[in-house]
Amino acid sequence: MLKFVSMSLLSQIKRDLREGANPEKATILQRFFKTGKGQYGEGDRFLGIPVPEQHRVARKYPALPLRDIKKLLASKIHEHRLTALLLLVHKYQKADDSEKKRSLFFISETPVL
Repeated sequence: MLKFVSMSLLSQIKRDLREGANPEKATILQRFFKTGKGQYGEGDRFLGIPVPEQHRVARKYPALPLRDIKKLLASKIHEHRLTALLLLVHKYQKADDSEKKRSLFFISETPVL
């Protein structure tokens, strides 16, 4: 049952981000971050969501488990990764000392960071 709930939250986050997508802004961001073949951001994809909106989405889902945050961090979509990092920041700010240690361990063991 817990696995279903966390997958549901993950799907909801992705849906919320998709709903805030702005294709025109995404095109501009893809050029700015040099996502073309052979460029430093090659393969990175953008939805064109403003950072304040990503903060709003991250604050909406404080219960997302670390394993699902890790899935967002592994996404090719830039806004998924930034929202995952924002979720980690929010979790860390509200955590007690033992949870903070666990979060730091999680971050140190996450290869995409």
